Amino acid sequence: MRIDAPMDILLRDGRVAEIAPPNKIKAGADQKVDARGLIVAPGFIDLHVHLREPGQTHKETIATGTEAAAAGGFTSVCTMPNTVPVVDSAEWVRWLAHRDRGAIVNVFAIAAATQGSQGVSLTNFAELQSAGAVAVTDDGKPILEDDVMRSALYLGAELNFPVVQHAEDTRMTENAPMHAGVTSFRLGMRGQPAAAEAAIVERDMHLATQIAGARLHVAHTSTADSLKAVRRGKRTKTRITCEVTPHHFTLTDNDIRNYDTNFKMNPPLRSSEDLEALLVALADGTVDAIATDHAPHARFEKDVEFERAAFGITGLETALGLAITKLHREKKISLTRIVDLFTAGPARVFDLRGRGTLAVGSHADVTIFDAKGRWTFESAKSRSLSHNSPFDGWQLTGRVVATIVAGKVVYRGD
Repeated sequence: MRIDAPMDILLRDGRVAEIAPPNKIKAGADQKVDARGLIVAPGFIDLHVHLREPGQTHKETIATGTEAAAAGGFTSVCTMPNTVPVVDSAEWVRWLAHRDRGAIVNVFAIAAATQGSQGVSLTNFAELQSAGAVAVTDDGKPILEDDVMRSALYLGAELNFPVVQHAEDTRMTENAPMHAGVTSFRLGMRGQPAAAEAAIVERDMHLATQIAGARLHVAHTSTADSLKAVRRGKRTKTRITCEVTPHHFTLTDNDIRNYDTNFKMNPPLRSSEDLEALLVALADGTVDAIATDHAPHARFEKDVEFERAAFGITGLETALGLAITKLHREKKISLTRIVDLFTAGPARVFDLRGRGTLAVGSHADVTIFDAKGRWTFESAKSRSLSHNSPFDGWQLTGRVVATIVAGKVVYRGD
């Protein structure tokens, strides 16, 4: 049940204890948050973040990454396994969840689908799932071999375990740092064809239709043809879901000017036609979640020639502002739909039960935001350890006021 009305919410012992009209809750509380005139939403969930631990703490740590997540309104994040070493064992999944990591929001591990993310031998899905992993992926690399992907989907179906695909036919994208189009030609750089993504989505969707119970999730979907494949799969009741990033629904390859490496990500910024297709899919329900693909990098990894720079940008703190500015204010997508893309949608994708909702008995994870609040993003003030964002200096609408995890306020806006 969705409630769009002034209400009071009582949080107790880490759960939602009561929802009632204003001033109707009789029980007392140790702390009160005045949210009059604001949106009180279920805690935001990000299905795709890179927290860089273990092994790459010069880019980010779980502590700093979750501080950025809280500042962006996220109460739960799902962290990718392409670390050093790769998170491909139950031991590493449990390591990520240990309190010593210093997380201030919920961290759910997505483990590697193949050993070392080499795309050859599957990891032990059952052990990874038992240790707490919510899905498997070789993100950063695709699972290219048909037989390996088929086996992953079969095993995932047996365990009701999602398989997340980084859809990129790397045989078509080698040494290509941006999207193939007029801009890549003008800048003199080899481009990645949109077909490199769509071909893998088509292949995976075809495999998933043949395997009863297979669960396929397409990460950072960026092309119109990929979305067509997702739509076909959904029409045939294939268990296929997808996510879209804020940078892909905001920017195009034409925004890459002066070889600014803060605009370099993978998948790359696409054409205006692809962006328009993403906007339609976000509005009509084809897309299941907005996910940031938060990918922090140290300055020395970005402060080089465009071709040599690392792929990826930070995104946790700008996601809500971009969604409200671009999707709601400019494209008139409803706030209800935007909230669903940050909450109930991602919760359904990975079966995060008791999250993505404020129903009585659910986890006391809450995001409070001002849908009309205007602010300017300054990357130098980011909570993230890295500041590689193309949105530095952007004026945005949609400001996080407070983030509450398990009933505890972990972030308050200035």
